[in-house]
Amino acid sequence: MKKIKNTKKTKSTSVASKAVQNSCCVWSWSIYAYWFIILFFIASTFYILGRSHEFTHPRTNVTVTEEILAQADDYIATAKEKLIAGDMDAAITDLNAAIDANAASNTYTLRGEAYMQIGDYQKALSDFDSALEIDGMNAVAFYDRSLLNARLENYDAALTDINNALAAQSMKPSEVLNLRDLYAKRGQLNLWLKNWQGAVADYTNSLARTEGSISANVYAERAEAYTALGEYENAINDYTSAVRIISEQIQAAPTQDMREEQSSNAMSYFEKSAALNLNIGNVDAARTDLESAFAIAVALNDEESMSRLQNLLSDLN
Repeated sequence: MKKIKNTKKTKSTSVASKAVQNSCCVWSWSIYAYWFIILFFIASTFYILGRSHEFTHPRTNVTVTEEILAQADDYIATAKEKLIAGDMDAAITDLNAAIDANAASNTYTLRGEAYMQIGDYQKALSDFDSALEIDGMNAVAFYDRSLLNARLENYDAALTDINNALAAQSMKPSEVLNLRDLYAKRGQLNLWLKNWQGAVADYTNSLARTEGSISANVYAERAEAYTALGEYENAINDYTSAVRIISEQIQAAPTQDMREEQSSNAMSYFEKSAALNLNIGNVDAARTDLESAFAIAVALNDEESMSRLQNLLSDLN
């Protein structure tokens, strides 16, 4: 009986031992498989990270590496300096090299601006189109193409582009643009298209913004829209505001030519305000406006304007 019991015990121990061995074997293989997966993941991660500094550009089908990107950035930096300095040909040369290295949306936009400055409008248009093919939310490219279409007197196309620029700026803001200027530009296009109400709304939106600086032109152009609508008092108030802006900013003008241009604009606004005051029967206000315009004409030594304004004053008297 004892032998039988011992035999059973031995067999039981043997089975347990085998089970442990099998378990250990399975566990060992599980560990190996686990570590294999971990090592494979780490290796894949390093491979992916290593590849993250290069990609195949969808437009040029050229592999772009980190070194090529750095080279393109150098060309762009020097091109911007040359654009500011007014050396457009040299800027275009640098931008050509930058595009060869990395045909980025902003690079095409910069080259388009350079082409627009030298009057090569077809190449400029092609570059803005290319920029928008790469990045359909490039607000600067839309804005620049709007300016170009306005120069080409394609006002409807310009208006479409400025609408797209406003939408893109709201969703993907660019540091070089602000909504005040975009609304002002759309107001100008609406003015040219004789959409007076649209122009007034856009200029009002522009003036309500806080970013950027207020331009006297915005008040003066809204005054034109008000005049077309027959809202003479609103127009007079806007011409007054335009003159006030000029008086505040004229001393900060960097050159004498710019100060004289601003003074000439103020003289024109006074004369327009005088005409509106006469239309609503404010003769004294009209006389004051003409006297102010005459004083500016004297300061500018503008004999033609002096003669015209003097005749107008004589008619009033």
